[in-house]
Amino acid sequence: MDRLLRPFFDRQHRGLRGDIQLLISNNFKLNIMKIWIITVGFFLLLPNLVDAQIGNLLDRARDRIGLGESEVAAGLKEALEKGADYASETLSETDGYYMSPYKILLPDEAQTVVSRLSSVPAFRNLEDDLVKRINRAAELAAAKAKPIFRDAIRGMTVRDAKDILLGEDDAATRYLHRTTNEQLFAEFLPVIRESLEEVNAVQLWQEASTAYNRLPMVTQVETRLDEHVTNRGLDGLFSMIENEEKKIRTDVSARTSERLRKVFAEQDGR
Repeated sequence: MDRLLRPFFDRQHRGLRGDIQLLISNNFKLNIMKIWIITVGFFLLLPNLVDAQIGNLLDRARDRIGLGESEVAAGLKEALEKGADYASETLSETDGYYMSPYKILLPDEAQTVVSRLSSVPAFRNLEDDLVKRINRAAELAAAKAKPIFRDAIRGMTVRDAKDILLGEDDAATRYLHRTTNEQLFAEFLPVIRESLEEVNAVQLWQEASTAYNRLPMVTQVETRLDEHVTNRGLDGLFSMIENEEKKIRTDVSARTSERLRKVFAEQDGR
């Protein structure tokens, strides 16, 4: 009897084992398919999730500041105009550079010339004369900065304003430097050249450098005063704007309008 039934049970066993293996195989394929669908879906949804997260962060920042986007931008523009106008107007006055911490000194090569010629009677006061004249040239050029600054400030976006407000203490100055420095140099250079001519600095320097280059055993100098004065003049301009920005950020009394007080109140707790 056993011999008669064994083939039957063997066939049943083999069939059951095959069904189990088939079920396991199908389940494995189904799980792989689910994982693949979930993975693809995640990457398809990722940009929307990131956008939503950024939007939530910006909303929270705006709620924390308590101001609308346009008011934040208007406040930053007012602060920048205040600092830029003050720097341009102050440095363009007589002695604006010459009697200030932003005084422009001679370049290194010129210092060498001055030192060697100091014993020559005709050039005894060479350094004082040159320094005063190059600063006068920078003062004449500084007034040109105001309209250039204003154009850059008007072009500030809401995103720029948010980054500046929540940025470092010199964020507004760095924005202004990034958006105006190249144009300012192009505008300043011809004015500096004309101004150097006007105050006779070019002639004085040419006479001094020519006399120096005739001396034995010296390295010939070809220093361009116009580019040196332009670069140092712009450095002083942006340094003064940075100082004004720091005052508005840290000193409540420097916030001279209600809008400035509201916008920069966020900075007080930093």
